[in-house]
Amino acid sequence: MSETRPANPTRLMPLPTARGEVSGALVDALVREPGGTPLPVGPSLQQADPYGDDLQLALYVCYELHYQSFSGVDDTWEWDPDLLRVRQALERRFLAALRSDATTHDDPDTAVAELLVEPADGTGVSHYLRDEGELWQLREYIAHRSLYQLKEADPHVWVIPRLRGQAKAAMAAVEYDEFGAGHGERVHQELFADLMTDLALDPTYNHYLDATSARMLAVVNMMSLLGLHRALRGALVGHFATVEITSSPASDRLAQALRRFGAGEAAVFFYTEHVEADAVHEQVVRHGVIDELLKREPELAADVAFGVDATVFLEDRLAEELMGAWREGRSSLRAPL
Repeated sequence: MSETRPANPTRLMPLPTARGEVSGALVDALVREPGGTPLPVGPSLQQADPYGDDLQLALYVCYELHYQSFSGVDDTWEWDPDLLRVRQALERRFLAALRSDATTHDDPDTAVAELLVEPADGTGVSHYLRDEGELWQLREYIAHRSLYQLKEADPHVWVIPRLRGQAKAAMAAVEYDEFGAGHGERVHQELFADLMTDLALDPTYNHYLDATSARMLAVVNMMSLLGLHRALRGALVGHFATVEITSSPASDRLAQALRRFGAGEAAVFFYTEHVEADAVHEQVVRHGVIDELLKREPELAADVAFGVDATVFLEDRLAEELMGAWREGRSSLRAPL
């Protein structure tokens, strides 16, 4: 594998290639000053597939203005009222679909308990990559996940000012670890960039946006949706608990996969770091965040359960797509590496 070099370049990627009428109108508008070009309205918004490429890319672009944005986009677009109205329409379609399709629990204890049971004969992506996957498939998986991992933990920070007392303290403690505990080189986003470099992938933020599917976009968009809305703080906490509970065993399998392919220590370290850290984080989030939040706001219990369900639903859809492509010998990316 390649030598580690300075990771996570700071250059911004250009706006992505549109995938339909809504994302096309949005991308066209964002290269101009706010107010200079009509934004998508009416039927095109209301008829868009809530899980489809067009809506998910448009929503991702809207959310990205709150993160690093894109080259050539005026920063004042972030809070443009017309753009926010478009984003709201997209969010409503996506959230309504998730509530309809993903909700299976109203009790967070039951939802979380099911996550704690690891199947003896697991067949997920991390199992496959550990046991029989090929290097090109592992590299594709990393390219997909880069849309989140290069902004790892950023969507979750928004919930901190919406929590109180021990729940706030516990959430902040976990995030402190995610952001390197005061050490820039240990920020998990930077560690993932090092992993990408070792696998000869481009660690530039959003480099693989055009290549990734709507199903991966939906996973990241869900995090931004839950993080940006105070009304969804319970769901964000449920989502975050799901990530932390499932991360440690999956990270162990992915570390084994990387070793099987002869990856360097910089690559393996990203996942071995998560094996140890997330095993601790799981306990902190379950007891310090969820339990403490629900002591103060018991009416959020169903929302916490929804956050778990939505995360599992979208991750399962993504895994189904990846495994389906790989089993047929096809690339899972829109543009193969």
